[in-house]
Amino acid sequence: MNPPTDQLPFPPADDILAVAPRYRELQEHRPVAPVRAATGDPAWLVTRHDDVTALLGDERLGRSHPNPARAAATSNSVLLGGPVGDHDTEPDRHHRMRRLLGPAFSARRMNALRPRIGYLVDDLIDRLPAPPADWHRAFSVPLPVMVICELLGVPYHDHPRLRRWSAALASLTEPARARGARDELTEYVRGLLPHKRDAPGEDVLSDLVAAQDEHGLTDDAVARTVAMLLFAGHETTVVRLDLGLLLLLTQPGHLGAIRADATLVPGAVEEILRLSSLTTAGGLPRYARTDITVGAVTIPAGDAILLAPHAANRDRRAFADPDTFDPTRTPNPHLSFGHGTHYCIGAGLARAELQEAFSRIPARLPGLELAVARDELRWHGDRLTGGLAELPVTW
Repeated sequence: MNPPTDQLPFPPADDILAVAPRYRELQEHRPVAPVRAATGDPAWLVTRHDDVTALLGDERLGRSHPNPARAAATSNSVLLGGPVGDHDTEPDRHHRMRRLLGPAFSARRMNALRPRIGYLVDDLIDRLPAPPADWHRAFSVPLPVMVICELLGVPYHDHPRLRRWSAALASLTEPARARGARDELTEYVRGLLPHKRDAPGEDVLSDLVAAQDEHGLTDDAVARTVAMLLFAGHETTVVRLDLGLLLLLTQPGHLGAIRADATLVPGAVEEILRLSSLTTAGGLPRYARTDITVGAVTIPAGDAILLAPHAANRDRRAFADPDTFDPTRTPNPHLSFGHGTHYCIGAGLARAELQEAFSRIPARLPGLELAVARDELRWHGDRLTGGLAELPVTW
């Protein structure tokens, strides 16, 4: 690798909903570029849609490394900052866990959950404080937490602790605090297992407990898996609910169009997913398991690679007018849930929540608008998932 000249994170765009300009420049002129990650370690940044699509499904890349102590760290995130798992068993373990968790997030189960999600959406709208209000706190945070708690079988009354642990886990600046939160969350889930054995329910945690003997799952393995599902199953949806509403409120006519024609909701949600997959960590980290050639660049085995779906989702080669919000866009091959064997197992859940929310909000709150100027909104640059600190609205 030539000495990298680019250092992550890149200077942000002036618009909170835009990608940093340097991603677009590299996408045009150096789509596989040597960079320095936020840690200062070298990595390869991949920004074009075709390349990111191919690499997301390429078994020659993984999250593990044969020599973790010598692997490049791509951020200070406890979850996505460095290699994870055993290099020899990673592919088999990944496929085994997907087979085990697949039924829990099946289309049938997600469709059965939709009426409950709709009820929760309406209930939260009914209980909104008097305007102006912080939509982030009043709606975007509680809805995904309620839904993931019900799906997994975790008591919602513990949500203040769950949110505290989740926020700490997302930290890019306090790794010790993040590790502590991960351990506390895992121990919390472990404490739920005896009750699930004695009184199983219709939930994912009960399903995993029932499958322990057949699949050789220890209590620690179940607890770690459910802890990460709790985090991943709501944290990014919070961000997308906020940014989705912001997109609709700042795109003239779209909120009214959805109010008049509910068939536009699925397409609008796909555009929300495409345009709201922003990042503060540069991209999704992978490590090359063998030498791999991408375009004209050969990446040596063991090197770190950052795949940038947020940039790929705005690649003009894949999307006409890529910065335009178009709920009628067809096809819409965005990479917000990944691709191939690493396609996000919770994609159906996120879509159900977003569709139920944005099919109801325009009709229930026809006068909804921002209560502050768009450039006054603050971004969580110190969190893995980014997101808005607050979203003041009125109606």
